[in-house]
Amino acid sequence: MDWANVTPGELMDALREVDWNMRPRPLTEFFARFTPPKSQGKLTSRLKCNIYYYRANYFALLVLSFVVAFFRNPFALFACAMSCLSLLCANDSFAQSMSEKITRTVRKYHPPTAAWMRRNANVAAAPSRPYSKSKVVHICGFQRLHVVAFLCVLSFFMLRSSRAVSTVLWALGMFAVGTLAHASLRSPNLKARLSSYREEFRAVWRGYSEA
Repeated sequence: MDWANVTPGELMDALREVDWNMRPRPLTEFFARFTPPKSQGKLTSRLKCNIYYYRANYFALLVLSFVVAFFRNPFALFACAMSCLSLLCANDSFAQSMSEKITRTVRKYHPPTAAWMRRNANVAAAPSRPYSKSKVVHICGFQRLHVVAFLCVLSFFMLRSSRAVSTVLWALGMFAVGTLAHASLRSPNLKARLSSYREEFRAVWRGYSEA
């Protein structure tokens, strides 16, 4: 595969369609040989080839970057989790499933509270218009709108006080610098070239079989 003629969009399509169920390459191979690129074309071709071939290693590097970042600021991880929870609660199935699990857990320790949560959840709110099909979802006995609003306000203050945004940007920056440095200096080996040729053959074969 001529990586110099592969566009960034084609690279993204290949990464989206390729099989990700693979182990990262061994560290002895990942840190084997580093040489500076001789030209701008060689640099571009090397970046595309290494990003495609070492995709599992770069994904592990992304996870490691977030682990290090949140280890330095663990409260930021809780703030990001709270903001994700507020977004997930906007989904009907997730909100109902979470409410049911919390209600069952509360029932083991305090049945009256669980009964109150179920009783309030079963009370249907009056529709805003006649024959309206709008569905009112409750979370632990409270209307979902009130719960989501409370979680959004809480997550906003938590994100602001924990500087979670700067922590996430720091992790992404560390990942981007490490990935670009490795992909620019790592010389593509014979395995990477053979892997690209194999994927090109598979793409051609899929097109031939679909025709």
